[in-house]
Amino acid sequence: MTLQTTERSYSVSPTARSIWKRGRAIVLVAAIVVVAAVVPVLLPSGSTGGGSALDPGDSSLAGSKALAQVLGAHGVSVQRVDDVATALAGLGTDGQILITEATDLTASEAGRIAAAPADRLIVGQVPYLDVLAPGLISEVGGTSSRSRPPSCGLREANAAGSAYMGGTSFTGPPGSTGCYPSDGKPTLVRYTAGGRTVTVVGDGQFMTNLRLAEDGNAALAVNLAGTKSRLIWLVPPAEPDQISQSSGPDGSDGSDGAGSEPKSLGELIPSGVGWAVVELVFALGVVALWRGRRLGPVVAERLPVVVRAAETVEGRGRLYRARRARDRAALALRAATIDRITPRLGLPRTATPDEIVTAVSARTGEDPEQVRPALFGGAPADDAGLVALAGYLDTLERQVQDS
Repeated sequence: MTLQTTERSYSVSPTARSIWKRGRAIVLVAAIVVVAAVVPVLLPSGSTGGGSALDPGDSSLAGSKALAQVLGAHGVSVQRVDDVATALAGLGTDGQILITEATDLTASEAGRIAAAPADRLIVGQVPYLDVLAPGLISEVGGTSSRSRPPSCGLREANAAGSAYMGGTSFTGPPGSTGCYPSDGKPTLVRYTAGGRTVTVVGDGQFMTNLRLAEDGNAALAVNLAGTKSRLIWLVPPAEPDQISQSSGPDGSDGSDGAGSEPKSLGELIPSGVGWAVVELVFALGVVALWRGRRLGPVVAERLPVVVRAAETVEGRGRLYRARRARDRAALALRAATIDRITPRLGLPRTATPDEIVTAVSARTGEDPEQVRPALFGGAPADDAGLVALAGYLDTLERQVQDS
């Protein structure tokens, strides 16, 4: 193969050192952009549900919205209220009131709840426990919360199995049932006082969105909170800057696990994402201006080597011959011939083989039975057949051009 070389041969490919010198500034700017976009998203922006710990309307890890939805799916009406008067008005005869450690009660409010004709579920370190659960004694000092077996005869606990329990342990009054013991003292106690069922749990983490899916936490929470068809969930009053909860069926602020309206996509996106997008667009614009001003006119470069087209064809032919790829060679010859004669025959690019064979036969006078295998036949059996095919295709093309 004869090569025509220029006076000077040089490499135009960039080296790794040059690429790094040109790109390190871009990498630095990209890192700054990523940090500026990610940090606002990762920073806490408040509760996503507008509530507090163990709040049925709060979808954060400390909230209990998942439990409220599970209870709603089991037919329990969950009503979220933030004042004692509304809670007592909605109890009725088929209700149970849930009081958590986040509830802010006064002594008089605790007395009114204790006098109400409804079952009580008390979770965590609730104030005025001696009024809400008379006869129950809280042990001094807390106990660590972890997965514990029920180790008791309470049906609801045995059905759930192990649960994440701990916090405060108790000494129950005579006739009470204690479960999930820590150092011999139960962390869950249930008994009857004044004709009403009182259930006290030392730690409410098993009811949160974070822990609900672990062990038997969900089953235990549903078994304890779903004993009645209506659950009045007492939460602390909302702060002015918190998001108000959706109105319940009776007009009070509530969160029914089965009937709460789903949030839109915009409400689910954290507030910091908008500013992150703005910063990202601004940074990309700065980078575009910075790099764009350095672009100049296109520079024409002389090729270091010039290779004649005939030599390229010969080289490809030798490769086909070395691999005995007569099928590919024949296919290339036929495809090139068809591409060149189809416009001269007045046929579109989408013409079918039958249309092409008919048009070639009519133009050249060749037998269609010879034209068809030449243009659309199989691979030649040997090199001599490939040479004969190339000659016949050349003859057909000349006849079409000259006719």
